[in-house]
Amino acid sequence: MYARVVAITAAAALGTVAVLLSPASDARAREVRVPTVIAHRGASAYAPENTLAAIDKAAELGFSWVENDVQRTKDGQLVVLHDDSLQRTTDVEEVFPGRAPWKVWDFTAAEIARLDAGRWFSPAYAGARVPTLEQYMRRVEHNHEKLLLEIKNPELYPGIEQQTLKLLGNEGWLDHRHLGRLIVQSFSADSVRTVHELKPAVTTAFLGAPTVAQLHRFARFTDLVNPSYRSLSHRYVTAVHAFDGPHGRPLGMFAWTVDDAPTAREAAGYGVDGLISNRPDVVRAALGSH
Repeated sequence: MYARVVAITAAAALGTVAVLLSPASDARAREVRVPTVIAHRGASAYAPENTLAAIDKAAELGFSWVENDVQRTKDGQLVVLHDDSLQRTTDVEEVFPGRAPWKVWDFTAAEIARLDAGRWFSPAYAGARVPTLEQYMRRVEHNHEKLLLEIKNPELYPGIEQQTLKLLGNEGWLDHRHLGRLIVQSFSADSVRTVHELKPAVTTAFLGAPTVAQLHRFARFTDLVNPSYRSLSHRYVTAVHAFDGPHGRPLGMFAWTVDDAPTAREAAGYGVDGLISNRPDVVRAALGSH
C-alpha cells in the first residue's frame, strides 16, 4: 500500500493526469499533453529573482509552479538565493564594502536581512529582501503554489539536505497533501541521492543530462532528469522516459531555461514534461498555439 501511495504522490508532483496503470510496462503509454510551465526563480523576468515579489508575480500571472534556490548562511540559516555571492542581486557592496567577495556563507542571516535585493532590478522593487527559506515556504503556501526547490552548491554546505528536509517538515510540506506539490532537485547527484535516502516519498530531480548508459543508475534515486534545453533530442527524451524511477513511474523531464516561443515549441515537440522559464507567460502563449 505504501508503494502505491508513493507512486501516486510522485505522479501528482509531475502533473501527470494519466490513470495509474498496471503492469508497470503499460505506463509507457504516456499521455500527450502540453508541458507544465515552471516560473524560474519566480517570474524573474518581471520581478527580482528568488524574492517573495517574484513568486507573487508568478501567482498573479496564473502559474502554480515556481522554482527557487537554497543556500546557507554563516550562522546556519537557510536563505533563498541563486549565486554563491551576494554581489549581483543585492547592495552588499554598499552595506559591507570591506567584505569582498561577499560570499553567502560569510554573512549571518541578520546581516543578509539588511540587504536590498530589489533595487538592482528596478526602483519599483527597492526594499525587497533575500527571504529565508521559512519565509519563502510560507509565501508559497499562502499563494497555493507548487515548488521546484534546488539545493544549491551542496558541497559547500555539509548536511544541507537534512536541514532542508527538516525545515520542510516543520512547515508541513512533507505530509501527503504537500508532497504532490514539491520536487527537490540539485546539480549534485550525491545530493539528490541523499534526499531520496532520507525521505523516499519526496519527488526528486537531477539537474543535468546523464548519458543514456548512465540513466539506469540515476533511475534508482531520481524521479526526473532536468537538462538544459540545449541537450534535448527526440532520442534522448524517449530514452529518459523509457526508465522507471524509484517510485515505479517513468522518469520525467523538465527542461531549462526556455524563454522564447520558438524554443518552447521545439522543446514541447520533443515530449518533455515541463519547461522552466524566466518568462512563463511567453512560453504559455507559445504552447497554447502549439
